[in-house]
Amino acid sequence: MRREIPAANLGWASLMKLLAAVIVALAFPATAWGEATLVTRELPVDGVRTLAATHAPTRFNMLGLHWQGPGRVYFRVHGSKGWTAWHEADAESDDLPDRGTDEAHRMRAWRLGNPWWTGTSERVQVRTRGRVQRVRAHFVWSSEEPMLERSLQTAGSPKIILRKAWGANERIRRDNPDYAPVLLNAIVHHTAGAAGSSPAQSAAIVRGIQVYHVQGNGWDDIGYNFLVDRFGQIFEGRYGGIERNVIGAHAQGFNTGSVGISVLGNYDSAALPAAAREAVSRLIAWRLDVAHLHPLSRITSISNGNARFRKGLPVWLPAVSGHRDTGFTSCPGRNLYSQLGAIARRASALGLPKLYAPVVEGARGGLVSFSAQLSASLPWSVTIFDATQRPIAVGTGLGTKVQWTWDARLAPPGSYTYRISAGPNVRPATGTLGAPTGTLTLDAVRADPSGFTPNGDGLTDVSRISYRLSGSATVAVDLQAEDGTPLAQLFSGSKPAGRHVFAWDGSAYPDGRYRIVLTARGRGGRQLTAATPIVLSRTLSGFAVAPTALSPNGDGINDSASISFNLAVPALAWLQVLRGGTELASLIAGELPAGPQAAVWEGRARDGEYRLRLTITDATGPVAQEFKVRVDRIVPTLKRVKKRGPLRVSLSEPARVTFVADGVTVTVRRPKAGIFRVVLDRPFKRLEAFATDPAGNVSRRLRLR
Repeated sequence: MRREIPAANLGWASLMKLLAAVIVALAFPATAWGEATLVTRELPVDGVRTLAATHAPTRFNMLGLHWQGPGRVYFRVHGSKGWTAWHEADAESDDLPDRGTDEAHRMRAWRLGNPWWTGTSERVQVRTRGRVQRVRAHFVWSSEEPMLERSLQTAGSPKIILRKAWGANERIRRDNPDYAPVLLNAIVHHTAGAAGSSPAQSAAIVRGIQVYHVQGNGWDDIGYNFLVDRFGQIFEGRYGGIERNVIGAHAQGFNTGSVGISVLGNYDSAALPAAAREAVSRLIAWRLDVAHLHPLSRITSISNGNARFRKGLPVWLPAVSGHRDTGFTSCPGRNLYSQLGAIARRASALGLPKLYAPVVEGARGGLVSFSAQLSASLPWSVTIFDATQRPIAVGTGLGTKVQWTWDARLAPPGSYTYRISAGPNVRPATGTLGAPTGTLTLDAVRADPSGFTPNGDGLTDVSRISYRLSGSATVAVDLQAEDGTPLAQLFSGSKPAGRHVFAWDGSAYPDGRYRIVLTARGRGGRQLTAATPIVLSRTLSGFAVAPTALSPNGDGINDSASISFNLAVPALAWLQVLRGGTELASLIAGELPAGPQAAVWEGRARDGEYRLRLTITDATGPVAQEFKVRVDRIVPTLKRVKKRGPLRVSLSEPARVTFVADGVTVTVRRPKAGIFRVVLDRPFKRLEAFATDPAGNVSRRLRLR
């Protein structure tokens, strides 16, 4: 079945109905140098506008579409050269965050189309095939400006354009990165959009992808760890460190333990340029060397769950994989995928000699075995260091195989590290040796909320820092600036084993990004440190929703919820209606001026529990607050239990029960459903009663006497 809505100037309008023709009208706000901006609009479906739009951009150069339903969506844009050809808004089923994460929950009800670089455009037309209930357009403007020369080239690495150089917007990042314990493989993608006609345009595309992934898809940051253009430029992707195992949002089920590398462009039919192929090869050669992983090896990765591989299933993958190896997708395109074997072979020949697959078995208090492989026969050594970095044991050998055992049964308590090395031209493998079972651990450190507003309005005025100890310890809680500068000690004292919570109100400190650092010292002298980031912002205040129980039945009583809040400075605002982890509507999405703000939710949803979640992002960072709202159209029921004996009444739900005794009213609150006895403080001849629930629904009058 195909459903479309007619549109002018379409040669095949008789075959399909056009879903929408959106003509954009207002300008994007002024932004900082190189900063991409996004405006979201709900598009008409079947000729009916499902969510009224009051703003639209006059121009855009990147477009991303979201839709609900199993149907397909097509679009074309209008620019200086007229209307483009029609394109399908591809929705990669697995080009997503892992299931169960906050990133995955935010847009769970939507199919997410890939961002498409359109060039400067001012109009878009969209049509559908099959069943499509809602369509949402994300218009991105990312200016093409020359980049400043800020790149990084460490030992053995290719030249990488850092986030600051390509203009990453650090203010819109939703959360700090998560890290995998080890890197297992590289997963190669293509962006499926335009490849970019110049190096400056490539940077604009990357900026646009970031703002679309964050503000459109609701992800924490750009989904890929690295991006490569057809000119051979390599861009740093998701925040968190190019040598660290940052968990991205690029291959659902296999994000943890992989590095996602996406090549700008569509390589289903286009050939991969030689400069891009060499850049991908050099990037993989360096990044897998950091992890001591052979590019031609194969690994076992445990799926976190997607449409192709169920959760917990071990999957045998190449160290250099294509996205289609991990899910039902054509990514990274036929021509790029066919080049992955040659890319892996090229990567394995670059930067030699190398050390691969270091393995450490055992822990202090027993025998500790060290092994590794070398790409060539070399003299090697394994060195053990104590807490002062003094070498206390050394093993040496010659060949391609490293094998040595340290007898740590008599090693005194303390922390130890190791280093496996094979000369100045080989990247060494280093790490920390595990402690014997039963020693002190400090984990589960988090701030809730991670962004809070100490302004005395009763909402998120404090943040609670929780942590867990495996044994008793002396704990110190210190406050640091984001760069690690010590500011104050917030707590110091003894704590037993178990989970603990420390509350910080932040009242004495200005808005900003901080770190809470916990240090735990056990009885044996073992000292552990853990930290969690925290955002303090007083931009948002006075968030209120009234009423919180709705009965949208058109009777004029509690038909809608009024939402109000105040902003101390201009900021980005995102007001969502959520049911569970699914977004039902976005009431506000964009930059707002300072001052009082207001919105209305008409409660057009099924009866049930909902959350109104407001996220405010300013120069400091994001903070979020929520109100629970109930939609209830069911009228309460009152019944008399028995006609004889004491007067008893049953109530179907919590409500206010009003008794009318000889014309005099008495109201009592019943906090729960059930049977209760009617006791009035005056005699009466005639008695009636009715119930009113929190949503304003009124029962029929019950004659009791």
